[in-house]
Amino acid sequence: MIRCCVFDLDGTLLNTTYALQRSMNLTLAEFGFGEISLAQVKQYVGNGSLNYCRRALDYFGADKEALLEPVSRRYAELFQQHCGYRVEPYEGMREALAFLSSRGAKLAVLSNKPQSRTEDNIYGAFGRELFEAVRGEQPGIPLKPDPSSLLALLRDLKAAPEECLYFGDTGTDMETGTRAGVHTIGVLWGFREIEELEQYHPEAILGSPAGIPELYQRKVNS
Repeated sequence: MIRCCVFDLDGTLLNTTYALQRSMNLTLAEFGFGEISLAQVKQYVGNGSLNYCRRALDYFGADKEALLEPVSRRYAELFQQHCGYRVEPYEGMREALAFLSSRGAKLAVLSNKPQSRTEDNIYGAFGRELFEAVRGEQPGIPLKPDPSSLLALLRDLKAAPEECLYFGDTGTDMETGTRAGVHTIGVLWGFREIEELEQYHPEAILGSPAGIPELYQRKVNS
């Protein structure tokens, strides 16, 4: 029985690439560096903001030991201002979530973003009533792909791993779901290519949000 559906945020529920790019490029400019592209954004994010900053500095051959702390601090400040820039749900996502909700599935979000920015994005796009839980980075809980955050969320939802569908767009998400023992579903409308997702052997890989209702029904009836 499937009782809940948990979604990654960036690249799964919402297209956040423009906000992530804008915040990073404004930060880099203040430290005398050039810009990164949208394609680079899609490759650099997914493991928390500190790693995002580290990878951007790596691209420019910067001295991470000296710059990582001030760059990450300034990025957090700028991201607070720009985290909603051109952010929008992927086409068909609202309809898919409405279907799941109508069938009684508990909906939740699990992101490596700071908690406040996760809430800004989700509540700004979907309001406060749709998701039963919205989780970003939590003190004392390791970031994905460590499964601790997902397992903690499931405990709060009163759902066992085998009762959860977990949707994500990166290898980080696939590893998280696999290690947590949930039904792990890869999505191709986000930040990474199918080859990365396939390395972790998810139960399914979807090409668009329109496939979510059918997959849910299939899992419920299996």
